[in-house]
Amino acid sequence: MRQLTYVRTGVLEWWDVPEPVLEAETDALVRPFVAARCDGDAFFLKHRFPKLLKWGACLHLVDSSFRDSKDNPFLGRFAYGHECVAEVISCGAGVKDFHVGQKVVVPWALSCGHCSPCKSGLTSNCASNTTPLGAYGFGEAFGRHGGMLSDSLRVPNADFMLVAVPRGVDPLRLASASDNLSDAYRTVASHLKMKPGAPVLVVGGSAKSIGLYAAAFAVALGSSQVDYVDASATRLALAASLGANAVEWRKGSRWFEGRESVKAGGYPITVDASSTTAGLTYALRALAPGGHCTGVGFYLRQRTPLPLWGMYLNSSTLHVGLSHPRRDLPEVIALVERGLVAPEKVLTCVADWNDAPTALLDPSTKVAVRRKPLRE
Repeated sequence: MRQLTYVRTGVLEWWDVPEPVLEAETDALVRPFVAARCDGDAFFLKHRFPKLLKWGACLHLVDSSFRDSKDNPFLGRFAYGHECVAEVISCGAGVKDFHVGQKVVVPWALSCGHCSPCKSGLTSNCASNTTPLGAYGFGEAFGRHGGMLSDSLRVPNADFMLVAVPRGVDPLRLASASDNLSDAYRTVASHLKMKPGAPVLVVGGSAKSIGLYAAAFAVALGSSQVDYVDASATRLALAASLGANAVEWRKGSRWFEGRESVKAGGYPITVDASSTTAGLTYALRALAPGGHCTGVGFYLRQRTPLPLWGMYLNSSTLHVGLSHPRRDLPEVIALVERGLVAPEKVLTCVADWNDAPTALLDPSTKVAVRRKPLRE
């Protein structure tokens, strides 16, 4: 079968590899037919990321865990991709909830549904994995489970892991549901349930689509004011089309450098999608007393500075960590099905599946590729 393989920075290639097989009665095989580029992939697609991490760890500039190549999930040649919509092509005898031909979203991280982390909603931290994380689309450090731009993908614990795509929903709208779309949802959903109508600030940037999706979910979930701050004119326009207030900042902007909140009194909920110290600091400084900030980017510096004294005085909370799409996918898909969120507006490049090696290197905000399913 064909599998899109990350070879090195800037090089993706179609490789012929052995097809996966059912290894347990609870497995399913699926054929991805819509796939998207995760925001985090830009780090290793466009930059010499694996080597930079190792050098940075040796120089004590980034987390020391990257010093050992075995702990670096971006190192080496590996099957690419961890966001897709697929169709089921085979099921083990123990799979009861899915059938051949059914359209499904496959979460980026493997999970069992039975262990303590899974039961508590931390599905991406599933205890059944033999590596720190079990995930699609990465190297040996995350288990080499295959990539989502392949002709076939094995899904263990299929009844728990897979989430059905409702009839009538264009699969392209859910191209990023496996990770980035769900990642954005968790930044605002639970907080808006606790504080209905609360204003939300999103600082956009490196996590290009996640920040925009977060703004879209905040609007859909009833925030009274959604402010999206970014330096990119393209993303600001996209944010406006999603119903957010687009606020441009430029290098040297006094209000940004001085951490002056766009909103008087601050925001109960903020999101940092910039992956920068400056963006994270701004999102934290903009919190209202008792506010909650979620950082969705990679903070790789050995000692990322935080305004802890200010956070202490303001009773602020900062949350960083993995997305747990299997926990959130039912609610995410329901919002899309109801037409309250239009994630397809964030797609800036939709290409043919065969063109994936070049299309996925497109520098625009969000890239997806697609092909026809075997069964319409």
